[in-house]
Amino acid sequence: MKAINEILRGLREDRDLKQSDIAELIKTTQQQYSNYEKGENELPLRAFFILADYYGVSADYLMGRKDVMHGVPGLDKKVTDKQTAGEVLSDILSLETAGREAVTEYIALQKIKECCARKREKDGCPLV
Repeated sequence: MKAINEILRGLREDRDLKQSDIAELIKTTQQQYSNYEKGENELPLRAFFILADYYGVSADYLMGRKDVMHGVPGLDKKVTDKQTAGEVLSDILSLETAGREAVTEYIALQKIKECCARKREKDGCPLV
């Protein structure tokens, strides 16, 4: 994983911006921002949030915790009253391989069941 200072510099350079441009954005001096990019000082939390939003990247990417710039959309969507999609995914990933396969098989069967129910409703056929 890259260090935060390397990520900051890369994001800025990819957009052909000067250190002074970013310093102005986060309300600091060019010299202070330079220290963040060199890793000599830690980026304040306030500036961290501003830059994540400005560059349109996830906080995990900016911190160097993830290699992908963006999070997965929809993970915070409620699947049930008690769980988000991210929590369900986390639960599935915590299972052993056989358990994960069983969950995916159940999902496939549930899809077939719902498809048949829709077809039965549409066609009025009790056997489909």
